[in-house]
Amino acid sequence: MIILAAGVALWAAIHLLPSLGAPLKAQVGKRLGERGYRLGFSLVVALAVALMVIGWRMSVPVAVYTPPSWGAALSLPLMALALVLFTSARRPTALKRHLRHPQLLGVLTWAISHLLANGDSRSLLLFGGMGLWALVAMPAINAREGPWKKPEPPPLAVEIKGLAITALVFVALILLHPYFAGVPALALPALTF
Repeated sequence: MIILAAGVALWAAIHLLPSLGAPLKAQVGKRLGERGYRLGFSLVVALAVALMVIGWRMSVPVAVYTPPSWGAALSLPLMALALVLFTSARRPTALKRHLRHPQLLGVLTWAISHLLANGDSRSLLLFGGMGLWALVAMPAINAREGPWKKPEPPPLAVEIKGLAITALVFVALILLHPYFAGVPALALPALTF
């Protein structure tokens, strides 16, 4: 659990640094340069993700609470919504005209969906920690960036293309979930050849 906690803490710290630790970020940026700062940031993010995956796989889950009986059924549609929110942050979308932080709302939705389906200690640490980070990050970014300027609406073709790509990514995540999380995203029958 220590490795998992270290990964979540490192993720939160490096992502909150630009908003809550602006003087430190400026000092590090001055010393490393813009390119060096971005490279260092990316390496720390990769390390945090690796620690979370390794820590998750190594942790022995202990029951903390009993998820609601409907939690697992609601988890999949919430994950679809989380992915739509998450992927809409980096491209022109209608959602970005209504939501200032679609990516962070996607992380929060992802966290909630997993906490509804899993009541163990490692789930509470990973998903609860990431959800808490997303909740702290939104007002921190708002304070740093000031008033929100809504983007122009995208063409319908761009919106449809983005949703199609998101659907493909969703299917890929369901298929790959057992390999990076160690558990299937769906209770599907095993394929035999």
